[in-house]
Formats: sequence, structure tokens, C-alpha cells
Amino acid sequence: MGSLSQDVAAALKQNSSYNQRLALKDVEERLERLLRELTRSSEKYAERFRPIVDHWRSTRILDYATEYEGEIDNPYVVALPLTAQQEIFVGRTNISKRLEQFLRKQPCPPLLLYGQRRMGKTSLLNNLTRLLPSTIIPLFVDLQGLPSLAKDDAGFFDNLSSEMQYSAQNSGYTLPTLTRDTLTPDPFSRFVQWLNEVEISLENNLLLLMLDEFEALNKTFVRGDLDGTKILGFFRHLIQHRPRLKILFSGSHTLDELEHWASYLINVQTLHISYLKENEARQLIEQPMADFGLTYTPEASQRVLELTRCHPYLVQLLCSEIVTQKNEQPVEKRWIAQVDDVIAAIENALENSHFLFLNIVTEQISATSLAVLRFIAAQGEGACVNRAQLAEHFPEQLEQSLKNLLQRELIETVEGGYRFQVELIRRWIESVISDQ
Repeated sequence: MGSLSQDVAAALKQNSSYNQRLALKDVEERLERLLRELTRSSEKYAERFRPIVDHWRSTRILDYATEYEGEIDNPYVVALPLTAQQEIFVGRTNISKRLEQFLRKQPCPPLLLYGQRRMGKTSLLNNLTRLLPSTIIPLFVDLQGLPSLAKDDAGFFDNLSSEMQYSAQNSGYTLPTLTRDTLTPDPFSRFVQWLNEVEISLENNLLLLMLDEFEALNKTFVRGDLDGTKILGFFRHLIQHRPRLKILFSGSHTLDELEHWASYLINVQTLHISYLKENEARQLIEQPMADFGLTYTPEASQRVLELTRCHPYLVQLLCSEIVTQKNEQPVEKRWIAQVDDVIAAIENALENSHFLFLNIVTEQISATSLAVLRFIAAQGEGACVNRAQLAEHFPEQLEQSLKNLLQRELIETVEGGYRFQVELIRRWIESVISDQ
């Protein structure tokens, strides 16, 4: 019941009624299955919980999300990762195939899914169950909040096992229980024993433990809440000695950028996630779901591609703004998106992505790198600035700044110079940062 209530809460956070209905429909189906199980069960707990489940089901939680007549459904998700139930997830088959190849290797090296923020890392992890063979069971753990709840080793493994059990339950598997009391005397040994039980329960399947936002764990090492030497050594031991357990870290940093990680997780294989392919981005624009009501002119679709560089988050953000403004137009003008509609959506898109861009300039790049970005941005859309121009304005730390900006996929080399990769990011830098 706890996981169902969490799923309802997550569904209500969706930014459109369409995505709310989609997520709540999945909860309603799970309630139906649970009610049938409780009806058949002779256990004492069944009699207690059956009326509760029946009450939830009878409230018809989908009823509130009624579809307004004449509106275009907005399927885009701009604040949360995509779940396996949301059909707008597109592409990434090349990454899932490469991942499967690594998982089949013996021994399997430590794996890192690396990409810039909002490139779709978590969305990919959420959808791996349908992209990988059924013999591979992905268990998703979000480390963003987990380490903050753990003040010692027992707390860390207690929260880790709980997240693994919750993820398995969402995929239709039930893992053995593990309690804090049994962990406290010797957390590492008891967690290993629990993993033995987990492997037995999953028979001959491979277990893929996906640790998202792994940088959050590093912060606990820096603060001293957890012993990084022990935790990383433990992960290394699991990778080396458990052939049926594979570990995938996911984040916006490489292991080399974090102290000690690379020395413990040697020979890491990096899976780089970046922009969508053009045909995938075009599908996201023009056909994000079956029977999508909005038609784009070829010129309008092309302008979205030019502005976003097929960046998955920015495509969804811009298209979501387009749908929102089209729904405010008279019905006779509503169903076709023109270039003017794309241009009109830019301002709101930039405003609503402010915190993403602000994270880039405050946490990912240096002050000199930001100054270089501002200089290039001021030259206009598509402008290429050569190294001589940059050296004249930035005689110090230019080489390191360019390396930083290239690694963060903010600029690219072209015709002997440098330009922005994504036009929307250039516009934000030009309009917001330049005013400061």
C-alpha cells in the first residue's frame, strides 16, 4: 500500500492531465490485481486490507483528471524523469544494446552511464526493463536522497535494500526482507548474506543494480558520514566476486572527477548518453503519442530541431510550451503549429529552464569558462569564434576553460573555432547572464 500511495503522489506531480491519467491508470490496474489477490487469500491480513483496497479502487482516482473537450493533450514531461508507462520515451536502443553486451561479459567491468543534466539518464534507467531481455532484472536506486538518510553503515544498507525491494516490486518481483536490527551488528556481512538470498529468489536471472546520481554518495564521504574507503571497497568486491550482480553508476560526472572513485572502480566502462538522433527527436516533436492532435509544418519542426540540437529535455520543454499556447488559441487555429508558434514559445521555455541553466553556470564551469561563454553568446546564433579572438580576450586559463566547456557539451569545435552546441542555451546565456 505504501508503494501505491507513493506512485499516486508521483502521478499527481506530473505537469499535464494526460500524464496524470496515464500514471494513475497504472495505479488503478495494480489496485485491481491486489484486490483479486486479497479476495483469493486466506491469510488473516487479507481480511483487514481488502476493504481498504476496495475503497481506494471505488474512489476512481482517475475521475478527477477529465479531458477538456477541444484541448490538445500535452504528453510532455519536463519536471520529472519518464517512467516505463509513458510512451513518449524514444530512442536509446544503441545504449541499451551496448549495455547488454557489457552485462553478458564475464567478468563484467564497473559501468558508468554518463551524461549532462537532463539528457535523459534517469528516464533511460526507468525504461531498461522493456529494453533489456527479461533475464536481466534492473533495480533502480536514486542516491539523491538515500545517503542523507544514512548516518552510518547500517543505515546506508537499510535504505539501499529498501529501495531495491521497492524497485523489484514495481517490476513484479518480491525480494527477501532485510531489517535494520539484523544489519546493525555487522552491516557489510549481513548485506552480503541478504544478497545471497536475493540471488536465490531470482533464480538464474542477472541482477542489475542501478545507482543513479552517484555523486550524492560522494558528498557523504566528504562530510564523513560514511567511510568512502569501506563503501567503495565493498562495491569493488561485489563487482569482482558476484557474477550475477552487475553494478551501473549513473551521473553527470566521470569517476576521474571524484577523488578515490577511479582507483577503486578500475577499468570502468562509460556509456555516454547525449542528444537524441534527429529522427528520434522529430518523432518526439510530431508524434509523441498515438493520435496526437497537433500537426507541425515541416518548417516548424525544423526550427525546434535547430533551437534544441535534439536535446531531449529541451525538445520536451519547448514542445510543451507550444501545446500550452496552442490550447489558448481559437479552435480554428489550434491544430497546426507554425514557425511563429515555435518562436513565441521560446521566452517561456527559457524562463522555465532557468534553474537547469543556472546549475550549469554555477556548479559545472569556472568563472573564466562562463566569461568565454558570454563572449561567444554575444556573437549571435550559429556564430563561430576562432581561438585567436578568444586568446586576445582571455589570455589566462583559456586552454583549461575550453576543455571544461567541451567536456560539458556546451560548445563544439568547428572550422577552426568554437560555437555553442545548443541555441536555446546560447540565448539564455545572452539574455540572462549578460544582464548581470
